[in-house]
Amino acid sequence: MNNDLKIYLSKILNESITGVSKVHGGDISKAYRIDTPNNPYFLKYNEDSNALKMFQAETYGLQLISETNTIKTPKVLACDTFEGAAFLLMAFIESKLPTPADFKNLGQQLALLHTCTSKHFGLKQDNFIGRLHQNNKPNTNWVDFYTKERLLSQLKLAEQKQLLSKNECPPVQKIEDTLIILFTDIKPALLHGDLWSGNYLISNDGSPYLIDPAVYYGHNEVDIAMTKLFGGFDSSFYDAYNAHFKNDKNTLARIEIYQLYYLLVHLNLFGRSYYGSVNSILKKYF
Repeated sequence: MNNDLKIYLSKILNESITGVSKVHGGDISKAYRIDTPNNPYFLKYNEDSNALKMFQAETYGLQLISETNTIKTPKVLACDTFEGAAFLLMAFIESKLPTPADFKNLGQQLALLHTCTSKHFGLKQDNFIGRLHQNNKPNTNWVDFYTKERLLSQLKLAEQKQLLSKNECPPVQKIEDTLIILFTDIKPALLHGDLWSGNYLISNDGSPYLIDPAVYYGHNEVDIAMTKLFGGFDSSFYDAYNAHFKNDKNTLARIEIYQLYYLLVHLNLFGRSYYGSVNSILKKYF
């Protein structure tokens, strides 16, 4: 981090900066811990042309979740540009490894977040899933929304990138015919939108925090599907969550179809290593 940026940030914080250290974990933006005499802060920094829009969408998502008073998010202090690069400055959350009790709290609080509803699926603005644009055009029909704004957008991108052939991408009617059987009585729930193990923290005092959201109103099982995609959370998380939201005979099928969206995103971001998983679900359901 150059000295001019440190000076600029110290003016925003109204504190002198005593230390800067790199934080590992993100593959999209550079991340730093910034120390002052009073507080630690977290900085995300990105020179990509879309970076400011990404950080603005992240800020909106964090604030939307925070305003529900169901689960915490880090406080955003600034979202701005400096010398052509974008940055997002937040409170630094001192975190620890989660215990089963911490996972129970996370499950309970996520369930409370999912009780926050809307008249429409989607959101009043688009945002991002990783580096990719995520369409959130509001819709009162979940089958229509998930087909067009989630699956089709990623299938088209995969075809453009020549990661899937046209024959491997099912037509709209085929997708909708499958989903209409499985997607019944679904109410909009406020979702984190990208809830894998790297996107939550347990603070040293045991409070769960959500980070890096890709928010919109959708089926609550979408967040659960993402938690299970790469190994799953502790069983105490699911026990606590399922006390609020019950499974039914189609839950497992829906989980796989919701995971398809995230697998398509990974295919489009990281390439052919995700082809087998994507193709398996496409063949199974469509």
